[in-house]
Amino acid sequence: MNQAFRVRLDEELKGFKAAGVYKKLNHIESPQAPWVVMEGRGKVLVLSSNNYLGLAAEPEVVEAGRSALTTYGAGTASVRFICGTFTVHRALEHEIALFLGTESALSYVSCWNANTGLTATFLGEEDVLISDELNHASIIDGVRATKTNRKVYKHSDMKELESQLVAAKQARHRFIFTDGVFSMEGDLCRLPDIMDLARKHDAIVAVDDSHGTGVMGRSGRGVPEHFGVHGLVDVVTSTLGKALGGAAGGFTAGPLALTDYLTQRSRPQLFSNALPPTVAGSALAAIKFVQTHPERVETLRSNAAYFRERLKESGLKPLAGETPIVPIIVGETSLAIKMSERLLEEKVFVTGFGFPVVPQGHARLRCQISAAHTRDDLNFALAALVKIAREVGLPTRPTS
Repeated sequence: MNQAFRVRLDEELKGFKAAGVYKKLNHIESPQAPWVVMEGRGKVLVLSSNNYLGLAAEPEVVEAGRSALTTYGAGTASVRFICGTFTVHRALEHEIALFLGTESALSYVSCWNANTGLTATFLGEEDVLISDELNHASIIDGVRATKTNRKVYKHSDMKELESQLVAAKQARHRFIFTDGVFSMEGDLCRLPDIMDLARKHDAIVAVDDSHGTGVMGRSGRGVPEHFGVHGLVDVVTSTLGKALGGAAGGFTAGPLALTDYLTQRSRPQLFSNALPPTVAGSALAAIKFVQTHPERVETLRSNAAYFRERLKESGLKPLAGETPIVPIIVGETSLAIKMSERLLEEKVFVTGFGFPVVPQGHARLRCQISAAHTRDDLNFALAALVKIAREVGLPTRPTS
């Protein structure tokens, strides 16, 4: 390796460690579940997973992946238009569209690819793309990849969004892109207001519902269902790597003309292999499972409400919200990481997030609740959180 480059990397890594923001990987030796076996630590309770419905280890989902592996083999060997596409991909995309109430869906190897392959494909210099300031990094990178005029509005600030729509009235297209659930805050976009503004100003609305699909709404169909606009959003991107089995993959859902156009021109679609068939098979089974087991969504909602309320009773102050993402603001990044490490010593796996993922001074422990957690699991985690909070001097009060 070039010596100057090596020295620079080593120095910056030392700086991360000195600042207390250096991240260490924890290796798991068992399926993703409420409790996992972590290398060197034994059994650990997981409160940092996107496995919201507990489907990552659900036998039906695992068996569907195994069956697809046997039927279709280990991989796709090339991109879809060159060497063919497997029927399991078509079946998956059909099921996604039915689930979300859209005409069509197109799968990608990740939602990152879906997002970066969306706006750059059909927006140009004569268009305006307007994005919430707290959108996920994949949306931000997708925005940066376009040649369009790019605008950012303050988080969920509808007045600023409308002013930008008014300023863009001469554009060919006004394209609003927002997260459905903001993953670091655990709050929801103001989707009904956004759609009202879009109708008023002839704009297109795209929602990345990665933390909403399988999670929000009466039957888990996401933030649009939660707000009563299921099937009415112009474009929905989302992931198969969270609530829907947690393996990998993402998709774009919307009009058939859109997914057909993306098939023709979206670079991540044209130049990346499709999902491995085993992943497509397990994701397909996960979507069907959600539809036949709506009680999982209700259990998730109940668990999240219980956990958030018990945190408040303990004196800790989680951010308000309706989602199973429950952030506890602790201040500095080094404190969040220190608390995360101490919690792991107490057999609770909660990740601390700080700058640059969140603003300076707003570091947090992000707790993520699953339908697979029992009340005993949640109480175990709550006791550990209160214990560590007291150790580091955060205000708490006695709990029953």
